[in-house]
Amino acid sequence: MPAIFFGHGNPLNALMRNAYTDGWAAIGKSIPRPKAVLCVSAHWYLPSIAVTAMPAPSTIHDFGGFPRELYAVEYPAPGSRELAERVRELLAPMPVAMDQSWGLDHGTWSVLRHVFPEADIPVVQLSIDETHAPKFHYELGSRLGPLRDEEVLIIGSGNLVHNLHTYAWGRHEVEPFDWAVRFERQARELLLNGDQ
Repeated sequence: MPAIFFGHGNPLNALMRNAYTDGWAAIGKSIPRPKAVLCVSAHWYLPSIAVTAMPAPSTIHDFGGFPRELYAVEYPAPGSRELAERVRELLAPMPVAMDQSWGLDHGTWSVLRHVFPEADIPVVQLSIDETHAPKFHYELGSRLGPLRDEEVLIIGSGNLVHNLHTYAWGRHEVEPFDWAVRFERQARELLLNGDQ
């Protein structure tokens, strides 16, 4: 099974049909059907590591100021205690909390509703531990690699640069900050060169 990073962009992509969402739908049709999905969303930062472990995770509308129809979206995918336990096993002896309250945030469901619109594949979210540097997370991701051979699709969702507080919200054409352009260019070069 592949591991895929989705730049999920604006939460309204959940309702739209555009080049991004068409691409996400094409991915869902082109890969084998996974047994389950493990998602690391840029929107679940904790000072620890946790996985969602409930049978029916809620759809979290973790944003504000968007049209009412976006808040009505539900993505009723089942959870998977089995996958949550397997993640904890792979990350041992690191402590991993079995979370019963978070659910699926928009970094997960806004993409998956296009990739797997039937919401019939179990989904588990893994938090990002805000107390650790990127190298820690890279190594953590490497430890999850065996899931790919167990028919689990691993996805990451976020963006390289993500700051809605600086977005113009239609007041004028959005010009990216020079530091954001430089960072995106450098990240692209590293990815294309396979420089881990």
